[in-house]
This record gives sequence, structure tokens and C-alpha cells, in this order.
Amino acid sequence: MTEETSGTIKGEGEAGTDPVVATTASSVPFWRRVLGAGFWPVLVNASAVACALVTIAGGSTGLALTLAGFSVLGVLSRIRWKGVLSRTQASPLGAWTTATSSLLLAVASATSRHDVGDLVWVALVAVLVSVVVGPTLRAADNAGFPVALNLPGADVRATAAFPLGLVYISALLALGALAARLAWPGAWNAVSVVLAGITVIATFACAVDTFLRVRTRRAVEVRLPELLAAYDPAFALHWQAPAGTAYQAAMWLPYLERLGPPWFVLVRTTTNLHDVRGLTSAPIVLRKALEDLDPVVVPSLRAVFYVNTAVRNSHMVRYSHLTHVQLNHGDSDKAPSFNPVFRMYDRDFVAGQAAIDRFAANGVYMPEQLFTIVGRPQVEDVAVARGPIAQVTGPTVLYAPTWSGFYADSDYSSLRNGAALVEALLAHGCTVIFRPHPYSRRDAALAAQCDAIYALLTADTARAGRAHLHGAQAERTMSIVDCFNASDALVSDVSSVVNDYLYSEKPFAMVAVSEPASTFRASFPVAAAAYVLDGHDGLTGADEVLQSMLSLDPLQAQRRALKTYYLGDIPAEHYADRFLAEARAVLGPAPSSQE
Repeated sequence: MTEETSGTIKGEGEAGTDPVVATTASSVPFWRRVLGAGFWPVLVNASAVACALVTIAGGSTGLALTLAGFSVLGVLSRIRWKGVLSRTQASPLGAWTTATSSLLLAVASATSRHDVGDLVWVALVAVLVSVVVGPTLRAADNAGFPVALNLPGADVRATAAFPLGLVYISALLALGALAARLAWPGAWNAVSVVLAGITVIATFACAVDTFLRVRTRRAVEVRLPELLAAYDPAFALHWQAPAGTAYQAAMWLPYLERLGPPWFVLVRTTTNLHDVRGLTSAPIVLRKALEDLDPVVVPSLRAVFYVNTAVRNSHMVRYSHLTHVQLNHGDSDKAPSFNPVFRMYDRDFVAGQAAIDRFAANGVYMPEQLFTIVGRPQVEDVAVARGPIAQVTGPTVLYAPTWSGFYADSDYSSLRNGAALVEALLAHGCTVIFRPHPYSRRDAALAAQCDAIYALLTADTARAGRAHLHGAQAERTMSIVDCFNASDALVSDVSSVVNDYLYSEKPFAMVAVSEPASTFRASFPVAAAAYVLDGHDGLTGADEVLQSMLSLDPLQAQRRALKTYYLGDIPAEHYADRFLAEARAVLGPAPSSQE
């Protein structure tokens, strides 16, 4: 997969369907999944329920306060503050509803037994209203999503004015203060009233803002067909993908913008809308359901481009009068790159002949007229090697491993042997650029290897003075093209990073993880131009392979041959123009010029 920003490649891309999951399940220990994900909310909610039962039964005040304090602190310690304070989506606090309601019941029961002023009761009622209204506000906020952004005439605010999570947090803190004042009325009386007041203000402000957003959304919804028709778009980019995968769209946005005619991005989830809204000035239209698509298929629309094989793509492909073009978000020898679902589209734009042959080699029939070779425009700024690597003293090597994948059969990551591999590079006098896949931190073992490599490179810099690049500089500040151009050689896995690096004609090594090095080249054709490191059962023979790559480099001719095979026989000075020409041919002339 690839992390992209403004069309500059920033990682590893793969064609195919990406499951909507946050973490590889197999990478998380069973005890952690049970205790971390399920046990803690149950414990906190049970503690709050116990607090309510103890209070109603007239039990120990100390025990009730202890249970209440544990519940409040338990919720606060487990809240994902980024989500709670987000203005782009409703706060995900449903796991703590039982705890909040139970604490409210406990505080109300205890307060009824004490002689308190009217102000305290007003504060308690205010908190009650906020707790009850909170879920309604969250539901209404979901209904207030922007229908379109950047579309002329559609004046829609993309974000809420206030984070809805503030309502919940202020109510929870007010409940804690009201409970504490039962034991220490002097100290906590004013605090509880002030927090309750803040809760009321936050609730009112969020309610007004949500009402205004919903009203605006409904008004734009009614006018959407008219506004889009007036905008006169020739094509759209349809994109639906898991959160955090905006790179899929980002790598193609600059090239779609170069096509010329008006166009828009069609997204299918609010998360996708917020992921892509900072990447383009083109209109972004959100359509969640299949039945919502009719209003966006305006008369001027002639083609739709896709960058993955998401299930919801089928919703749009059913409009048979449009031309549907699959672009993919990277090309490699991985299984997703020869997915039979590509037959669903009218055209499949591929980087080179290798992508076409890959289907046949794996027994997947594809009509030949479906394919158009357009190269990989994203590599147009990749610098070609100036000379043999043997002439480079202290070469810089980019180590860009992939991650473990969503499933066991797509685990091609060498990162489990990453520290040993980097040690081997250092032993050969290399300066290292370390750029792991952005999802590497989702696997505890891979994350530990990343940290170990950081430590190795930091220590080597202190000892030998070599200016290694890693962390934020290599992974976020620099694009993958920057990393390509700063390197003299590459070590990577089965991924599109390797295919893109072919453009540079620089030497590269691939780590055989899924099978032994002896059979690796037969399974992954691009490895014919690679120096293969055996990482199938630990890292073996690395010194000999690296020595061959960094000195004699006998595979130079194979790389040049495979460059054309994988990336197209396209003149370098106008490399991206091939894609632009083929895409414009798909669009054809505007309807008005055909009359």
C-alpha cells in the first residue's frame, strides 16, 4: 500500500480490495484483545452499576465514592481524546453509556438523602438533560454531514463548530464533582455547579450548531442535481476505502487535475470525505447509499475513474452509459494485482505489459482490449542512476519494508528480520534511509523492530558519523520519490515500491519471506532483476548478496529490460503525458461539440 500526499508517492501501493479493519487481528495477543478491548469497559461499567446499587441500598458512602471515582477515572483513562475532541465526526463514546447513566442514578439517589440547596438540584438536572440529549446530538450530527464541498453554490461547512465530545466530558466531570461534594460539600459545591453550567453551555452550543448544519445539508441536498449540472463535470473519481488510506486517491489527484475539464471526487463515507478534502480543490460529493447516486449522474458526466476494487464500486459501475476506468493504486506481483474483479470495468489502465501478463500467468482470463498501458505517471520525477554503484563510496541504501498485510497469505514483510538486515548494511559501510510501511506500527512485533532499527541507526550515527535518515524525516517529511532520489540502492519486499524503483535503474534487493529464495524468482517475476535475500526462515546469506549488489552489480541489464516491461516503453521527457492522452481519449469531446 502507499501513503500519498499531493500526488507524490510516499510509500507502497497495491491494487486490490482493502478490508475495513483497524489492526491485523493475528498480530494482537488474545489476552490483550480480551482485556484491552472488552474487559476494561465491562469493569468500568460494572463499577458504576455497583456504585448505584450501593448508594440506593444506603451502603457505605466511602465504598460508593471509591466506585464512582474508579468509574470516572476509568473512562477518562481509556478515552481516545483525538476522537472525542474531533470536529469532523461524532464522538465514539457509546461504550461508556452504562457507566454514565449509573453514576447519574447514584448521585441522584445520594443527593435525595441530603439537605442540599436548589442550585445543586438545578446542576444535577442540567447534567441529566445533557446526558439524555448527548446521544441524540450524536445521531443528528451524523445527519448533518456535508453533502458537497468546493462545489459552486453549495455553501456547506465541513466540520462542526464544537466537538460533541465536550458535552460528554463536561457531564462526566460534573457528575464526579457532584459525587465528591456529598463527602466534601464545602470544597466541591462551587466546582460541581460551575462544571454543570459548562455542560449546559456546551450542550446548547452543540445543539444549535448541529441544527444549523442539518438545515444547510438538507437545503444543499435538494439543489445538488441542479448545482452539479451547472458545474458541468466530464468525469468523476469514485473512492471508498478504509480510514487512513487517502494515499490511494492522492497519488492520482494531480494527474486527474491535469486533464482539464471540470470533475469531482465522489466519496462514499464521511471518513473518506474528511480524508480527501485537504488534498484537492476539486468538488467533493458524498453519497453514502446506492440510491443516493442518481442525482450525481448528470448529463455531462462521461467517465468514472477508480483507484481500488472496493465493493461499493459496483454501485457506480451499474451506470452502463458511462465509461468506467480502473487505475489501481500501485502495481506489484502480489495476488491483489491479478484480481478477477478487474473485469468489472470497461478499461484497466496498467503501468506496463507485466501487469497484463500477470493475469494470464495466474490463470485469470482478461479480454485484451480491456487493457491500456499508460505507465506509472507517479514516477516521472524519479532520477535515473548516473553511473555504476561500484563507483559510489559509502552508498546510501533505502530500506523500505512492507507490512504484514491483512491476511497470512499476504504477509511479505521482511521487517521481522529488519534489525539484522540493517546491521548487515551497516557492516558494508552503507548509509541507511529507513522507511517502513505506515501500517507497520499496527503489529507489535514489527513496531518493536522499527524501534530497534531506530536505535541501531542512532547509535551508528553517534559512532561513525553517518547521516542515516529515519523517523519523521524519512517517513513523513520526505516523499518516497525523495527517498528514491537520495538513495543509491534499495532493499524491499514484494511491493510496488520495487516496481516503481525500477524506473531509477538503480540496483535493488528483495527479501524472500513467503517462500525460500530458491523458488522466489519463479513466483515473483520482477525478482529476475533483484538480488534476492533469503528471509524465509531468518535472514541468511545477506553479506554475499549485498556484496554482489553493491559492487559488481551483474543485474544491470536485466533491470533496464524489466523497466520497460513493468513501466511501459514511454519517452522519459513526456512520461506522464501517456496517461493524460489515454485518459482524454476515454473522455472524448464534450457533448456540445458533438452536435
